[in-house]
Amino acid sequence: METRSIETVDQATGASADRAPRPSAGRTSRRLSRDEADALGRELDAIRAEVLADLGERDAAHIRAVMKASGAAAIAGRTLLHFGVDPVTFALGTGALGLAKILENMEIGHNVMHGQYDWTGDPALRGETYEWDIVCPGDDWRRSHNYEHHTFTNILGRDRDIGYEFLRVADEQPWEPRHLAQPLTALVLAVFFEWGVGMHELRVAETTRGEQSLAELWRRSGPFLAKSGWQIAKDYLVFPLLAGPNAPRVLAGNALANVARNLWAFSVIFCGHFPEGVRVYTEQETNGESRGEWYVRQINGSANLEGSRWMHLMTGHLSHQIEHHLFPDLPAARYPEIAPRVRAICERYGQRYSSGSLATQLADVAKRIVRLSWPRRRDLEANGSALARLLARVA
Repeated sequence: METRSIETVDQATGASADRAPRPSAGRTSRRLSRDEADALGRELDAIRAEVLADLGERDAAHIRAVMKASGAAAIAGRTLLHFGVDPVTFALGTGALGLAKILENMEIGHNVMHGQYDWTGDPALRGETYEWDIVCPGDDWRRSHNYEHHTFTNILGRDRDIGYEFLRVADEQPWEPRHLAQPLTALVLAVFFEWGVGMHELRVAETTRGEQSLAELWRRSGPFLAKSGWQIAKDYLVFPLLAGPNAPRVLAGNALANVARNLWAFSVIFCGHFPEGVRVYTEQETNGESRGEWYVRQINGSANLEGSRWMHLMTGHLSHQIEHHLFPDLPAARYPEIAPRVRAICERYGQRYSSGSLATQLADVAKRIVRLSWPRRRDLEANGSALARLLARVA
């Protein structure tokens, strides 16, 4: 499996134009020279090296404790659903199972698959082989997320996580008539988020544009169909059938637990990537960027969530999305302790460190999705479709 960490970014992007990324309108980050960006990068490298040198038993103990907690919550939830008969045990069982799925998805699966615990030598914590409890195959995620998203973060045309091919989340994305429905599309994506993630690597949009053959789409579909078939069988056939007369109750509890996990994961991920002020880049802007400029792009393309340590745990510490984009291979539980140092570096170099509460960031994301669903006049004039011409006349 091909993955790429920040160690190989310089080789991936080359070395040419002496330019730093330019902030979009509305940003307060100062434009840095290459020398300034590289100086910032050296300070961040020093933090990373310090954490790597300090990794040890407390880090391994943390992830193993979370794995035990997730397993215990899953057992408790399934037991209550299978053997309970009243609404209280149904609610408690569904809640416990939802908690187990959130912990497994966010703090365990996502972080282990980043290779954050490969240094332990524990086969159960090996990033290249871990398989998580959602319909997305682990290998597909490692390719589209670990490599593609974390190397080409927020670069239009390279990072397909920008809107997940469904949504327009940046002014720089061309408007299309289908975006008028994107508030509803976003809600559907949130409810079925694991399926959106699972289908991501199929590249259906590229197929509809003629950029990928149907044969290639079918080849890519194999692992997804196998994994999603297993997930459907496990949650909606095997466990309900094992419950006998309680099958409908177990089926409903499993479905609600999956939806709860999907809604939570969608909220955390979108709040970390798409609030107002988080910017996107063009390929031209990032040609030849240095390691330091890559760091600057991660800072300006991410946003954090504020909350308690329990909230950070429930997000898989993706509430520290800035730190995660800077250091995707460091154990995520270390992000809260290095965040003040990262923020101080951002302040010294005049870079905006975007952070806010979950409610604030989620409201910001919702407003952005609604705002960008409707085109500006220049978007209508550039689109050329019959609907765009009609809307342009109305506008």
